[in-house]
Amino acid sequence: MFLKKVILLRENIASFKHYPFSIPSINSLYQIEFKSNVTFFVGENGSGKSTLLEAIADKCNFNTAGGGRNNIYKVHASESALGDYIRLSWMPKITNGFFLRAESFYHFATHIDDVDDTGFRDYGGSSLHRQSHGEAFLSLFLNRFRGKAIYLLDEPESALSPSI
Repeated sequence: MFLKKVILLRENIASFKHYPFSIPSINSLYQIEFKSNVTFFVGENGSGKSTLLEAIADKCNFNTAGGGRNNIYKVHASESALGDYIRLSWMPKITNGFFLRAESFYHFATHIDDVDDTGFRDYGGSSLHRQSHGEAFLSLFLNRFRGKAIYLLDEPESALSPSI
């Protein structure tokens, strides 16, 4: 386990009346301590799960539109409104990882098509656009997610359908 704690820097916040500080879960946040290797944020739409994951990704220097440190591309309105107001506590500090943002995964896949020169080695040997949505997610999980790293997954279930 690497990320130990997220601390909201409340003393740096001028007002809790505006987004993202008006979100009840953020408004009441002081710190979150992580005590296991896997943590699920659960709540209704608008409860702050994505906002917090995006802020953590921002502090990790991951692309907040989705990707890792080396994935440099822009998507409208992908900046973190909360990132400057949190502090992360690590043990040990890990710089490798990935932020999966399901809502902008298409843009990530396009970015990879533009820059990949390895034959899509980290994505199962095929462009993510040449796979179904679910296959592309699984290719990412199976081929890119390995080693000591932090993986931030925002709505990873969106491309997956259970069999009945």
